Amino acid sequence: MSIRIVADSSSNVYALEGANFVTVPMKVIAGEKEFTDTPSQSVAEMVRYLKGYTGKSGSSCPNVQEWLDAFAGEDDIIAITISGPLSGSYNSAKQAAEEFVSEHPGRKAYVIDSKTAGPQMMLIVEKLLALIGEGLDFDTVVAKGIEYANSTHILFCLESMMNLARNGRVSVAAAKLAGVLGIRGVGDVRQGQITTVAKPRGAKKATQTLVEMMKERGFRDGAQLRIAHCFGEEQANAVFDAVRAEFPNARFTLEPTTCLCSFYAEAGGLMIGFEGGFNENNHN
Repeated sequence: MSIRIVADSSSNVYALEGANFVTVPMKVIAGEKEFTDTPSQSVAEMVRYLKGYTGKSGSSCPNVQEWLDAFAGEDDIIAITISGPLSGSYNSAKQAAEEFVSEHPGRKAYVIDSKTAGPQMMLIVEKLLALIGEGLDFDTVVAKGIEYANSTHILFCLESMMNLARNGRVSVAAAKLAGVLGIRGVGDVRQGQITTVAKPRGAKKATQTLVEMMKERGFRDGAQLRIAHCFGEEQANAVFDAVRAEFPNARFTLEPTTCLCSFYAEAGGLMIGFEGGFNENNHN
């Protein structure tokens, strides 16, 4: 029996060649304007619009039917979603999984709350696909996938936090101060919520802070690292060079952010997913 991996589009990758992997789109909403997270959506257009937008903004998750449509025609399903506290995507996927199983006796469906988004989430997707490729049974793939997820981490490095402020993730005052002083917001995800843990000033200091935080979280030479950037290739390459200087055998992927991750990262922002030690904040 085959197993399909289905993720919401916060995974920051829409498809993988040759893999039984599909995504369901999330949306970014700013007033009456909607941006659907699909390959046809211009990220540059969305970023430009949000930069000049002063109202409340947020995201909208896939509904139950959209998840079911992505499950259709497959034997077994493993779904993975953006952090539950950030979105209703997990609850929608759970309802869809229950309906899928009830309508298809003998098939299996399991939903993983990634407790994160973007490149960390994609590390988990890739691990699940690798486990399936080894020919492991469904329950073993799920168990080993969750075990792996618990040793992955994410860091943010944001030049702007205005979108986070507009949807209540950080205070407006803190976001404005960071923009004026050139302070980066460096943080991670704790209990499914974005948390700022350092405020370095300038790109060089931010890079040093990120590398130190990676080491604190157990990153080792030979481990895997994914850096997603929102029109911040220069900063992404600086982090790449700094990590490679200390960990020459690290396995890298550099990629642009898609629509939903660009909403959180904003222009110049980075999202860094990596393998490390046990992450109590990612425990399923």
